[in-house]
This record gives sequence, C-alpha cells and structure tokens, in this order.
Amino acid sequence: MNLMATLRIAINALRLNKMRSSLTMLGIIIGVAAVIVMIAVGGGAQARIQNQIKSLGSNLMILLPGSTTASGVRLGSGASQNLTEDDAIAITKEISEVQFAAPTNRGGAQMIAGNNNWSTQIQGVTTEFFDVREWPLATGRMFEQAEVAGSAKVVILGQTVASQLFGDADPLDQTVRIKNVPFTVIGIAMRKGQNMMGQDQDDIAMVPLSTHRNRLFGTTQGKLRRVGVVLVKVYEGESMKDAEEKIRDLMRQRQRTQPGQEDAFTIRNLTEILQAQEESSRIMALLLAAVASVSLVVGGIGIMNIMLVSVTERTREIGLRMAVGARSRDILNQFLVEAVTLSLIGGFVGIIVGVSGSFIIGKFAGWATLLSAKAILLAVGFSAAIGIFFGFYPAHKASKLLPIEALRYE
Repeated sequence: MNLMATLRIAINALRLNKMRSSLTMLGIIIGVAAVIVMIAVGGGAQARIQNQIKSLGSNLMILLPGSTTASGVRLGSGASQNLTEDDAIAITKEISEVQFAAPTNRGGAQMIAGNNNWSTQIQGVTTEFFDVREWPLATGRMFEQAEVAGSAKVVILGQTVASQLFGDADPLDQTVRIKNVPFTVIGIAMRKGQNMMGQDQDDIAMVPLSTHRNRLFGTTQGKLRRVGVVLVKVYEGESMKDAEEKIRDLMRQRQRTQPGQEDAFTIRNLTEILQAQEESSRIMALLLAAVASVSLVVGGIGIMNIMLVSVTERTREIGLRMAVGARSRDILNQFLVEAVTLSLIGGFVGIIVGVSGSFIIGKFAGWATLLSAKAILLAVGFSAAIGIFFGFYPAHKASKLLPIEALRYE
C-alpha cells in the first residue's frame, strides 16, 4: 500500500469521528500556540534590551564621584564632586583601550521659545559626548571646538524638547531662553527613545560644558573644572574588565588614594549590566517555552490514548484487512499516519492561533513581541515528533494483532 492510499484511509478514519479528533488535536493546538507566543514575547524582550544597549552606546562605562562625609554623616554616591575635566583627558591619553572620555554636567531648567516653555534637563557636554553615546544629529551641526572653549551660547535639542517648544516648525537658528539667557539652536539630535528605566532620552538640551558651568549653573568650584560624570567608551574588541581596572588604578593615583583606602569614585560597566539583563531575559524566555511545551506532551498523551481506543474499536477491521492480504507494515503505517496527521493538523492550527495571539498581545497588552520562522518551524517539528513518538505504540500494537483473533474479537 503506497503512502497516498495510507494517507487517504487515515483521513477518512479521522472524519468518521470528527468531534473526538478535534478534541484530541486541542492539546497540540494549545501547546504549539503557547510555545510560539512565549518565544515571541521572550524574543521581543531580548530585542528591546538590545535596542537599549545600542541607545546607550556600545562598550560604555560611567565614572561617578564617590561619597563624602559631612559632620559624621556619610552622604551617598556622587556627593563628593571630585571629578574634573582633566581626569577625562588623562583617561583618554594614558589608557590605550579607551577611545573617548566625555566629561558632562547636568542640571534642570525651564526653556522658553516664543509663547511655549518646557522644563527639561540641560546637559553640558563636549564634542566627545556624541561619539561616546553614538548619538548623531538629525539636522544641523555639532559644537565647534571654539564654542566649547569659549562658553558659546549655542544649544542642541533632543527630539522631545524640539517638539514641545517648536511643534512642526524648524527649530534651527531659532532663539531659546534658558534661565533667561538667550541661546541659538544649532542642531537637533536623532531620536533615542526610552532607556532601560523608562526615561525619555530625547527630553534633553545639550550645551557646551563650559557654557553649562560659566553661564547657567556656575559654582564656586568652577575654576577647578568639576564635572558630575565622565562617560568612557572603550575600543571595540578591547577588554572592558582590563579597561575598568586601568581606569580605577589611574583615578586612585590622581586622587592620591592610599593602599587599603576606599575609592572616592564609582565605575559602572553598563554593557555588563545590560548583557546580564539580556541573559536573564533569554533564560526566562526558555523557561516559559519549556513550560508551554508541557502542553505538547499532554497533547501527545491524548493522541496515544485516542489511538489505543481506536485500535480496540477497529480490531475486527484490522483482522479483515490482514485476512485479505494487508501486511503488518501496512497496518503500522496506517495508524502511524493517523497519529502524525492529527499532530500536524493541530500544529498548523496552533501556528495560526499562536501568530494571532502574538499580534494581539503586542497590540493591546503593549508587550514587545518578535516572531521568528525558527520558532514556528520548531513548534511544527515538535508536533510531528509528538505524533510519531506517541502514535508508534498504538500503531505497533495494531500491527501485531493476529488475523484470526482479530476477526473473533467482539
């Protein structure tokens, strides 16, 4: 008996018990759909984390001031304000693994343009800041070196600030007031989106670091060129760990920290933090997919159960087929094809349900989903394997029936 004839007989047998066949396939449908949805949600979470890594900039470390003690009270990290622009210059010059080191300061202020105003973060930066953050401009130009050195009143706006102050109008060469100081808009940064904490990275205005210190947020320590943060970008392919240790050693030397004394600064390796988060997300996605796969196993057990019942019900039919010349292999193939057919039909319906469910979750629940052909093929292959594995025993049992005993079965 050829394969097409076996398949036709199997489909006809399934049609005779439509309700039972449908209920048997239900476990496979739920299992395949659950696997696809879980993998899609997990893939979407990983893609979101990867986008966050890219938005921050690759191979990025942040150098923060340490804590300080006042009247016996230890203040938190960042309270000492002991970093300077010279530290950033030294890091770039003396550590070969470092590509850029960008000192920055930040402060909040109200911005006014015509009749519109917006409260945002004003960040003082150097030209290296845009290289470290891998943040090109959508329109306009970068700061010139003379503007950075001379405290020029120029500003580059983030997309959110530009939209709030100017709407659909072109902000370039327009005047905005920051703390009643007029600034000329020379550029608009590309959209960055939210960071991993959900903060809008585009809600920012960037001015030259010297301008930030001398014209907007001047302090009595201005002559010391204090900065709040130094962003460090390491060359691609270089060890982040080695660069971190060299930065720590250099900063301890510059701050004259004695052996055994606590560091007066903090180094945060953002790449490692986000990669750890990505790995956790991947493990969670695999765990969810494994839990969803239990439904496939349950569906396979259901197929075995129904096929065993079918063998019992059709014992006389099996005996009659053998009596007229059917071989044990033909009987085996017939029942095995029935089991695989149940699994494949359930698998294809499960794909439709799973893909639809992924789109619905992405649209209405607001969860990031990412469908992949690999996940769909995996689910279908798994469902076929379930049919073969759990259908083999009933098919083998049917093929071993003796014709005379099968014909006598009541």
